[in-house]
Amino acid sequence: MSQELRAVEWTGTGLALIDQTQLPHRTETVDVRDVDTLVDAIQRLVVRGAPAIGAAGAYGVAIALLQGGREGWSEAQVRAAVARIREARPTAVNLMVGVDRVMTRFGEGLDAVLEEAAAVQREDVEANRAMGAHGADWLLKKAGVDRPLRILTHCNTGALATAGWGTALGVVRELHARGQLEVVYADETRPLLQGSRLTAWELVQEGIPHYVQADGAAAGTILRGEVDAAIVGADRIAANGDTANKVGTVGVALACADAGIPFLVAAPTTTVDLSTPTGDDIHIELRGEAEVLEWAGVRTAPAESRGHNPAFDVTPGRLVTGLVTERGVLEVSAGELPGERLR
Repeated sequence: MSQELRAVEWTGTGLALIDQTQLPHRTETVDVRDVDTLVDAIQRLVVRGAPAIGAAGAYGVAIALLQGGREGWSEAQVRAAVARIREARPTAVNLMVGVDRVMTRFGEGLDAVLEEAAAVQREDVEANRAMGAHGADWLLKKAGVDRPLRILTHCNTGALATAGWGTALGVVRELHARGQLEVVYADETRPLLQGSRLTAWELVQEGIPHYVQADGAAAGTILRGEVDAAIVGADRIAANGDTANKVGTVGVALACADAGIPFLVAAPTTTVDLSTPTGDDIHIELRGEAEVLEWAGVRTAPAESRGHNPAFDVTPGRLVTGLVTERGVLEVSAGELPGERLR
């Protein structure tokens, strides 16, 4: 089922976005025909995952053009609206890449913009398929076991997070298709539970055996020898291999390093930002305090407490055993850096 899943779909007059805040209990779509609705959808995580946001941003240029035509905007107003979309989430570089690519054809009109946005979406699916095969090949060699693998993953990196198929979860799906996957440990992923709500839902669609575990259990599961490798996605990868991903990822990487098992980052080359030298240069989005101070609208922390709620953390490249893109695998911790190999 998830093979055909499209989190972002152009309807001819706007975008249909699967509302990921409603999963797994309800499958609903949000109809996007104006810039305010799209920006809100990106910021509320109706649509999330760097590649999916990139596709939404690419089509967002068309949304701005159509709204501008209806409401009599000047070109400057349309461009300002596009800039709002581009800046809706600052950590995920794919959003900026998708918008900037489509804007190269802005002067050619709506049809050209839609053609380029469709290419962004199509190429992401193709890249995901390729990295799934590359990642599965590499893991089967690197893990050094002669049985199906036990994999840990963090956040959601499947069809819901991309234009289709998935990045890290695409590798998992490829292993499963080959009969080389025993079980997946899916971290619940605080604070919005993308792992337990979304990754687990996708694994159910695929019939893949899995456990959902608390983020705080991940290191212990790894150090007890219950995992053969961890696979995660990325929202931005610096030239030196430092990787920004959903908060909690760096703890998984540290545990993998201590246990001596592979830690694989799966992301398309569009997520590699060669203009960002190191992870220190990656802007980390801080989300609202309520996400960690409340549960279902009920205050769980003392009234005097403040909330620290970074959406991402940065894993140093020295902890990244492998970075798989559609071009193959770079062994980053061994010195194969994106800034040298992916230019």
